[in-house]
Amino acid sequence: MSKVKWKPGTFIYPIPAVMVSCGNMEKSNIITVAWTGILNTNPATVYISVRPNRYSYNIIKKEKEYVINLTTSKLSFATDWCGVKSGEKVDKFKEMHLHKEKANYVKCPMIKESPVSIECKVIEEKDLGSHTMFIAEVLAINTDEKYINEKGAFDISKCNLIAYANGGYYSMGKKLGTFGYSVRKRKK
Repeated sequence: MSKVKWKPGTFIYPIPAVMVSCGNMEKSNIITVAWTGILNTNPATVYISVRPNRYSYNIIKKEKEYVINLTTSKLSFATDWCGVKSGEKVDKFKEMHLHKEKANYVKCPMIKESPVSIECKVIEEKDLGSHTMFIAEVLAINTDEKYINEKGAFDISKCNLIAYANGGYYSMGKKLGTFGYSVRKRKK
C-alpha cells in the first residue's frame, strides 16, 4: 500500500464544527467555525481562527470576547446555514429559531440549544495570513443539566456532537476507550 502525495494544506480531520456567538444580547451574531481548539490547560485557553472579511471578525476584534457553542446532529442544519449566511444581512438567531441565553461573564449570548457553551475572553490576537487567531481564556463552561451523568460529570455520549471533515458534517461515533485504557491493568 502506498500513500498519495498532495500539496500542503489543512487536513487534520475530523475537527469540531462549532457556532461562535458574539456581540451582545441586543445585537449579536453567530459564525460557524471549524478552526478551533484547545491551547492550554491551566489557565484554560482556547482559540478560534476567523477570516478578516467575515462579519463577526470586527465584532470579536472590538468586543474581545466570544462564546464557543458545541453543535449536535439536531443543530447541523443551523450550523451550516450560519456558516454560509452573513450576519450583516440576516439575524441568524431569528432565522434558525435559536434562543439567546445570558452568559455569566461575557456580554455575548450563549445558544440555548447548544449542549455546551464556553465563555471566552480574548487575551491575544495573531494574524496568520488568511485568518486571525483569537486566543482566549475560558471564563466559564455552561452545560445543559440533561448531559450530566449520575456522577456529576459531563456525558458526551448523550448529546450527539458533530464534527467537520473535508467539506462534510459527521456525527460522532461510539466511545472506544478511556484515557489510559491501553496501559491499564486488566482485572482477572
